[in-house]
Amino acid sequence: MRIPILKLNNYLLISIQTEIDDHTAIQFQEDLLDEIYKTGSSGVVIDLTSVEIIDSFIAKVLGDVVTMSGLMGAKVVLTGIQPAVAMTLIDLGIHMKSVPTALDLEQGLIKLHKELGV
Repeated sequence: MRIPILKLNNYLLISIQTEIDDHTAIQFQEDLLDEIYKTGSSGVVIDLTSVEIIDSFIAKVLGDVVTMSGLMGAKVVLTGIQPAVAMTLIDLGIHMKSVPTALDLEQGLIKLHKELGV
């Protein structure tokens, strides 16, 4: 299964609507980085509202996606992080202190716009 990546102006929007397995996570990482490269997008919003559980591998991939996107010049905002996911990330030692977050997709777009100073 592939996670859809939508383009809106100079941003990429991703809404993960299901629990993801290791293969899907790696495919998502590759697809997102390819899309950033192809489109030259300056920002990415990843909506995790539907993700209720995250394991250590998926958490690592998510952290890597944020870092890799930044290296390619795209700022990432995470939205809709469930309490259990937040606790798991911290328990696993994945602290995304420099990653902006928002409660929902709409607020995420506003935050991304502010982060990019546009």
